[in-house]
Amino acid sequence: MGSTSAENHGSGTTGTSGVGRRDLIKRSAALGLISVPAMSFLSACASGGGDDSGGNNTQGKTSKSNPFGAQKGSKLDVVVFKGGYGDDYAKAWEADFGKKLGITSTHTGTQEITGKLQPRFNAGNPPDIVDDSGAQQIKIDVLYKNGALLDLGEVLDAPAVDDPSKKVRDLLIPGTLDPGIQEGKVVALNYIYTVWGLWYSGKLFKEKGWTPPKTWDDFLAICQDAKKQGIGGLAHQGKYPYYINVAIMDLIAKKGGIDAVKAIDNLDPKAFVGSDAAQAGVEAIYEVVEKGLLMPGTNGLTHTESQTRWNQYKAAFITCGSWLENEQLKQTPADFDMKFLPMPLLAGSKMPFEAIRAGSGEPFIIPAKAKNLPGAKEFMRHMLSKDWSTLFAKEANSLTILKDGVDPSVKLRPGTQSTVEASKAAGSNTFRYLYPDWYSEMDTALQNASNELMAKRIQPKEWLKRCQAAVDKQAKDPASKKNHHD
Repeated sequence: MGSTSAENHGSGTTGTSGVGRRDLIKRSAALGLISVPAMSFLSACASGGGDDSGGNNTQGKTSKSNPFGAQKGSKLDVVVFKGGYGDDYAKAWEADFGKKLGITSTHTGTQEITGKLQPRFNAGNPPDIVDDSGAQQIKIDVLYKNGALLDLGEVLDAPAVDDPSKKVRDLLIPGTLDPGIQEGKVVALNYIYTVWGLWYSGKLFKEKGWTPPKTWDDFLAICQDAKKQGIGGLAHQGKYPYYINVAIMDLIAKKGGIDAVKAIDNLDPKAFVGSDAAQAGVEAIYEVVEKGLLMPGTNGLTHTESQTRWNQYKAAFITCGSWLENEQLKQTPADFDMKFLPMPLLAGSKMPFEAIRAGSGEPFIIPAKAKNLPGAKEFMRHMLSKDWSTLFAKEANSLTILKDGVDPSVKLRPGTQSTVEASKAAGSNTFRYLYPDWYSEMDTALQNASNELMAKRIQPKEWLKRCQAAVDKQAKDPASKKNHHD
């Protein structure tokens, strides 16, 4: 998830209303791994520690090329979510770090982020740097509230590796830091540029004579034709309702425009109940359920089970983020021709068809109690160099948040290339929700409501009520006033 796929990749979520599209277009842009919300809210998983002292004798001499005083001969404890993007990229980074700075790394690649790390955070013995992603992600807002995260401002304000006359933050695609902000501080670095939407097989569509739909009516017509031919219309990763919320929330955003996105992020009393866009979005998805246009059995499947059946041509469409291609490499037929599709439009939508949810995913964090804070900060500074961004693209078939950060010689696979083209077509018409990063408990409540909806245990009206109740509950938390989607 996230890698946001449910437990395989990395998931993320939303973004600002306009995210450095021009830079994106210039550099050909985006896909990545997002980090999917975990299924249960971790009410308290990190012991405190706003204490920056972390290390002890890991501090060396500072210089222009070593602004944090990373100490040669010290060790770095690196934990990486091993999902759709694997962890070979991190091993390549660690090898280069050892060569350049003489700092060796202990590497752990795992999908069990919470299982392996929660006890370490609780004991005050966390790793030095973590890719905190996937279905078992420890929620960023929970870690932040427990004082367990380092403010990354010092890293972002440091001289960039490639151009020391500029700060690190000046070389990033605008808007990509937003999902890692808690109460005005950047405490997580979302590293991968991601898009979310629908996916289909170019081969299947060609065989069936289907044209990729731009309107919801055309989408339903293809689903109905597919059903007549014994193929599911829409597949989703039923055990992880994060994914169907990609469709529901994208429909709401495109119908109601950026104001509908901000209403939800800013906990408006009419974010759901009283919102025409929210009602239209959830009713559209429920029509797919009512008309029997879901892939049979999809409600009970994990992300990889559902995606694999889609790869077997058992469904016309599936919802996902752009880590999908990497996650499904072994299951995807060579001639499948994976393609990305922006969410088709409901009648009267304020955004154009080309508009997409886009932004950064895959959060990297430095724990406040890391033992080698200087080494961790320097490692993150190097992550935002062209060398390491290119290493990532080669190993993970994905672009990063670094502007012009990937060498042009790197070749992307078909699905990923289609997201680059979609990003160019979208231009400045991108949007992103921030509530999953700010309010994980509310996000889980919205996912749970969608799970009930897809199983026909509740109707759209009840879905709207449950979602509004989650918004209203979150709005009562005084800390919520420190977050605002402008």
